[in-house]
Parts: sequence; structure tokens; C-alpha cells
Amino acid sequence: QVQLVESGGGLVQPGESLRVSCAASGFAISYYYMSWVRRAPGKGLEWVSSINMGGDESYYAETVKGRFTISRDNAKNTIYLQMNNLKPDDTAVYYCQRGWDDPPRTPWGQGTQVTVSS
Repeated sequence: QVQLVESGGGLVQPGESLRVSCAASGFAISYYYMSWVRRAPGKGLEWVSSINMGGDESYYAETVKGRFTISRDNAKNTIYLQMNNLKPDDTAVYYCQRGWDDPPRTPWGQGTQVTVSS
């Protein structure tokens, strides 16, 4: 059974940083691209970032490029999203996904809430 559990979200002020994590089980992430997507209030799913199997190639939405960094620890079966210089528009529920689908697939889990507000 494939399971993806996001964690690390919270409430931060604009300009601050946060790192969210995604722990996978039921499969080895080393065999897959992995992605982060998000859903802001009142909006649809937005692709945020993807990373290749070896972790040496990463891709970002223009809205987060230069501020976010995706990474993976295949030994821990976990991926991360380091979010720097957060903006109110980054407020969303963040989900991890196996692979890189366009458009993003509907998330299965609960995600982790990131709220950026002063």
C-alpha cells in the first residue's frame, strides 16, 4: 500500500523559512521522480517542484524558483521542500506525489498546511 505522509507545516511570517517533509512507505522512492504540489485556498492544484530519481536534477514552478529547494534522501525514503522567503501567496496545503504528472493527480492524503501571514 502506497502511503505518503507530509509533515512540517505551520504558521510563519512573510520572509521566514520552513521545511516540509514527506515520508513514503509501500514503495522505494529511489525508483521514481517525486514531486510537490499545493492547493491554495479557493484555487486548484498547482505543481510546485519535482526531483529526479538520483536527486541531481530538480525543477520548479516559476512562482517558487529561487526560493524553494526540493531534495530527497532515498535511504530514508523521504523527500523535502525547503521554503525560503515565504510569501502570503505560498499559503496552501502542500502534498507530495510519486512521479511527475501534468496536470497533478488529486492528492490522496491530508498534506501539510503552510500559512504565511503577518
